[in-house]
Amino acid sequence: MAVPRGAPRTGRLAAVAGLLCLWPGGAAAQAPTASGALDRPQLIRTAAHTVRVTAIKGFVYPWALAFLPSGDALVSEQGRNTLRRIHAGALDPVPITGLPQGITSTRRDTAGVEVIVHPRYAENHFIYVAYWKPKGGTPETRAATLVRARYDDGAPALQDVREIFVANAWVDGPSAARLLFGRDGKLYMALGAPGFNEHAGSAADAQNPASHVGKILRLNDDGTTPSDNPFVGRRGYAPELYALGIRNAIGLTLHPDTGEIWETENGPQGGDEVNIIKAGLNYGWPAITYGRAYTSDPEGKRSGLPPPTVQPPTSFEGMVEPVTYYKPSIALAGLLFYTGDRFPLWKGHLLAGGLVGMQVSRIQFNRQGLETRREAMLTELRQRIRDIRQGPDGLVYLTTDMPDGAVLKLEPVVEP
Repeated sequence: MAVPRGAPRTGRLAAVAGLLCLWPGGAAAQAPTASGALDRPQLIRTAAHTVRVTAIKGFVYPWALAFLPSGDALVSEQGRNTLRRIHAGALDPVPITGLPQGITSTRRDTAGVEVIVHPRYAENHFIYVAYWKPKGGTPETRAATLVRARYDDGAPALQDVREIFVANAWVDGPSAARLLFGRDGKLYMALGAPGFNEHAGSAADAQNPASHVGKILRLNDDGTTPSDNPFVGRRGYAPELYALGIRNAIGLTLHPDTGEIWETENGPQGGDEVNIIKAGLNYGWPAITYGRAYTSDPEGKRSGLPPPTVQPPTSFEGMVEPVTYYKPSIALAGLLFYTGDRFPLWKGHLLAGGLVGMQVSRIQFNRQGLETRREAMLTELRQRIRDIRQGPDGLVYLTTDMPDGAVLKLEPVVEP
């Protein structure tokens, strides 16, 4: 399987190769849907497969998607304090209750609600939810919070809901809080520090080793700190830190061969990144980036960058450049390495959602781990793709970041 291996490397050559080999999104067999969930199945031709897209509708800004061993799926919705269940391919009309009330938010930003399932769910029935808990008296100032609960498949409510970790930094521009279980059995929690925080927190927090913001954290499954974390016992460093210099981690996945943690990260104005996360490394934000300050930040002070007319440094000794990057930005979101048999020509490829880009980006790597081709798929649907997961059936499932959002199911079509 031609998939990348090894440590992070410079992103310049990979990005150039990706741009030179950019494939068009393909032609749709039916008229595109301008907005909202799909009203009927659609056929989309991509460079490798023709795909049938069907929608499971009835969601409001669906965010994270997690499959249970039964084949059912849990879906979180942004700004709500309930989970939804997909059973037998349809949305259960009765929400799952029991989440903390503080999850509810009127913000429309990246501060979504993450949900994942414990690798030993069949034994312990644990699920984990990450959200941004509001500070009393200032509800728009929030701290990333991790909750563990027991869920019996099909039950109307969560049980034994416990807050097991709260980040030590309050911010008023919360970013994503993504979760992933590594092959070591530890729980990895990604917290961003995107900047534009006017009252609490800043982009510079990503380089502050005492702060949890702008970091990848490594926790035990009960929220405590592993004794073998890279910064344990180091003065001035939060012991939960695994990696730092993270702007806004929107997606986490495991490499199917190496077990490495791969991450998607939104850039400011351009500079979306794909990174391999390794223990103790610094990924540079805001000191290095392939993006620039937003034009609405003419002096760059709010975002912690030079003025938008100036390209910040893209490399610095001791800081890791991305495997590849996107410029202009597509607002990279969830990602996975496809490992199933239903789409054989996608096997080993990286699939990532795009919010502003309204696409699924497919990246192919050669045996040396260099990007060789990149395809923008499903652009005809004009949907903001938030999360992306491979189901136990080998199909690909997506959440759409829309007020009348859906979970999209992708199936291969064999054309005559």
